[in-house]
Amino acid sequence: MAAEKNFQINISRRLGEMLVSSKLINTKQLHEALDAQRAQGGKLGHLLIEKGYISEKQLLSFLSEQFSIEFIDLVNKEINEKVLQIIPENIARRYNLIAVEKKNNVLKVAMEDPLNIVVLDDLKMMTGYEIKPVFGSESDIMTSIDRFYGTKSSKEALDEILKKTGSGEDDVSIVEDEGDSDDIISLEGEENAPIIRMVNLILSSAINAHASDIHIEPTYKETRVRFRIDGVLHPQPAPPKKFHNAIISRLKIMATLDISERRLPQDGRTKLIVQDREIDLRVSVLPCGPGEKIVMRILDSSGLKLKLDDLGFEPENLAIFSKCIKAPHGVNLITGPTGSGKSTTLYSALATLNDPGVNIITIEDPIEYNLEGINQVMVNTGVGLTFASGLRSFLRQDPDIIMVGEIRDFETMNIAINAAMTGHLVFSTLHTNDAASTITRIGMMGVEPFLTSSTMLMIVAQRLVRCICKNCKENYEVKPELLGSLNIRKALVDKNLKNGKIILSRGKGCDICAKTGYKGRLGIHEILEVNDEIRTLISDKAEVSKLKAAAVKNGMLTLRESVVRKLFQGATTVEEVVRVTGSDVD
Repeated sequence: MAAEKNFQINISRRLGEMLVSSKLINTKQLHEALDAQRAQGGKLGHLLIEKGYISEKQLLSFLSEQFSIEFIDLVNKEINEKVLQIIPENIARRYNLIAVEKKNNVLKVAMEDPLNIVVLDDLKMMTGYEIKPVFGSESDIMTSIDRFYGTKSSKEALDEILKKTGSGEDDVSIVEDEGDSDDIISLEGEENAPIIRMVNLILSSAINAHASDIHIEPTYKETRVRFRIDGVLHPQPAPPKKFHNAIISRLKIMATLDISERRLPQDGRTKLIVQDREIDLRVSVLPCGPGEKIVMRILDSSGLKLKLDDLGFEPENLAIFSKCIKAPHGVNLITGPTGSGKSTTLYSALATLNDPGVNIITIEDPIEYNLEGINQVMVNTGVGLTFASGLRSFLRQDPDIIMVGEIRDFETMNIAINAAMTGHLVFSTLHTNDAASTITRIGMMGVEPFLTSSTMLMIVAQRLVRCICKNCKENYEVKPELLGSLNIRKALVDKNLKNGKIILSRGKGCDICAKTGYKGRLGIHEILEVNDEIRTLISDKAEVSKLKAAAVKNGMLTLRESVVRKLFQGATTVEEVVRVTGSDVD
């Protein structure tokens, strides 16, 4: 790490000396910027601009001349909509770039860093065009992204939401908890009716868009509303900043939170009825500098997929999963980051096993979906009901199958393993990056390797990838050599060759998918089945790399191989392969 930092500083020094030679900055200014770079990191150019020693456009014009790369001024630049849609909005925002022109098979892209070869290769593979990078001002690119990708200007969006909040019937009705309705009634007078309609509009719009989360966050100048749809945040028309506190108060009252407390985080929940569907809403409030931010998780049981065949399992993975969840005893773990579909997989497994002859008990924080015929308990730390204490009580309830929402500590893990050793089938989740590293995580909790090896049945690592919109799906050709950077085995590439080329798919963007090219998500899975060889390695405290190598040798599909299969099947895109499994390199 130190060597990398020194290398970066040496590169910066050479750039600085060139700027001094060109009399754009002086030696003192260079040394001050280099000292700041050593102390806080960052790019030399950004530091020089921040200190006011050089303007952004002066720097870019200089770099353009030095590297013989065109500099483009985006301030008054008009961009054809078809050209714009070649690069999806989330990629443009992630790398701060924007497509500006297309001639024949060459796509001109304005970039903050047109020397980034990795990004250029990704763009070439993703779009199928030759990429001609040009320098663009960082701020101008960000402004252009907001200007061209946004379907409406800020004023138009504001006018629209004010118009909607001033007329029409609410699509959302609130199911109030008993004894907590007084404050709500006080907000339903004539003066506050627009706020109620505005909140209901935001909620109904998010639910109708199949969003999983709603973010309402303040900046110093405005209120920003974003919906997480298929795992990606999308900006929405926002209400005026003057309404922000009233909106937060309305949502707090709905979730039975303290509207007078603005200094501490708060968590709550409420229920909504939307078009005869019951929706659970988990509400989290966080105090920030400009005001309070609120994030709401939407839990819609009507959209819950409980059939294992609908979750995206590859055939061999589905066979292993089905076998392990039907074992008489042992531990099955589902791992992955927040929002990777772990709960859906667990609920699907329990729904498959749900039978009047089986006693199934779960402890969750919170209960996301109610399953008929299953005893579900919610964690309540305020009265001492934790995962560990609940799990201890479960063992006196004559259970056959136990599900623990999440294992966070040694005590819970130890009780779960002991439950498995005494004849119970246990399901739970952990937050780890892949299946093999879960073994190391369990060891770090303090669990003896022989206990892990004797009770573990399988570990499933999973992610969610966006599916290509079926309405606007199109095929395109890619040269096989361009897939090299995706770490795809040559045998798999050769298997999918058609006349010497690979045929992939992408979404053009349409009204049905809100111009994103994606609609819905599928799971990708990496299942480490604990067989005799893996048990021996666990007992011997083998390194993660050895565990993974042994699992792959025994037929385990990695996350990258799972998503690549879906790429070749035409279910997802190269962009999703890179986004979801960018770090999964064997």
